[in-house]
Amino acid sequence: MTPRPLPRRSRRSALLLAATTLALGTATACEASHAPSAAGSPGAAAPSAASSSTAGQAPTAGSDARTVSNNGHRLAFHVTPGHLPAIVLDAGGGQDSSYWKDLVPALAKETGSEIITYDRSGLGASAEVAGPWRVDNAVSDLAAVLTAAGATHNVVLASHSEAGEIATYFVRSHPGWVAGAVLIDASLPDFYTDGEIDRVVAANKDQIAALASRPSTPQTRQLLAVAQDYAAMHHAYHQVSWPQDLPAIVIASAKTPFETSEQDAQLWRDAQAAFAHAAPDRRLVVADNSSHDIPLDRPDIVIRSIHDMLAKTG
Repeated sequence: MTPRPLPRRSRRSALLLAATTLALGTATACEASHAPSAAGSPGAAAPSAASSSTAGQAPTAGSDARTVSNNGHRLAFHVTPGHLPAIVLDAGGGQDSSYWKDLVPALAKETGSEIITYDRSGLGASAEVAGPWRVDNAVSDLAAVLTAAGATHNVVLASHSEAGEIATYFVRSHPGWVAGAVLIDASLPDFYTDGEIDRVVAANKDQIAALASRPSTPQTRQLLAVAQDYAAMHHAYHQVSWPQDLPAIVIASAKTPFETSEQDAQLWRDAQAAFAHAAPDRRLVVADNSSHDIPLDRPDIVIRSIHDMLAKTG
């Protein structure tokens, strides 16, 4: 059964300690960011085996809980029936599929589309994986889930925060699987300048040490895994680009993840705008009156943007 998520304030505090948020040192950020090892982009790894057995409790009424095995670990996912193309919702760092529990019914009613949500490894009902978090592993897991769900062509991908990094590598290594994306206050390459990475690393040295001194739990292990090799991974991510011909709607929060740091907030805004203006088939939307948790604060904007992308790509 999927664990009950932490209250928003507690969730933010825990994630800040691990340096997995983008601000790490600002008291308002809530999700995590990652990038791949400097060795290069992840490949299109196939799942080792797939099944449709019932997993934990589905996050919404009418959805079907399933599992798939990938590279020796179990992943839980949920499918809300509807017509194709499917919509795939990928939550930010530290969040599982329950993050979307209120949005899925409204999105299903609005679009009539099949909707897929899932728990990344170590979160929700998915098995924990030892070692540092790697985006190439996350890309492989997402591919395994979509393969098991039969959604490997022209899906609309909606990715929040850390999931923006997974999306960026996924669309590069799996051409044709995604018809268009809605990037929700997503972690984007332009944000990770050398200066910003250095600031994050320096600001979080003591916080990471404090987290490591805590009793070992699945949550602390997950956060520390995400914090490992932060600098090298994000230097690599800064060099990656989104395919020029793949449509994207960028939803930027009004407050950014950095409500107490104007320097970081402005760099975040600049990164969102630069991405949106880098190709003709992209659009920037600002979610007024929203924190970084746009899916919770302004679900109407998320639903409308996904609907627009479906209309554009369908």
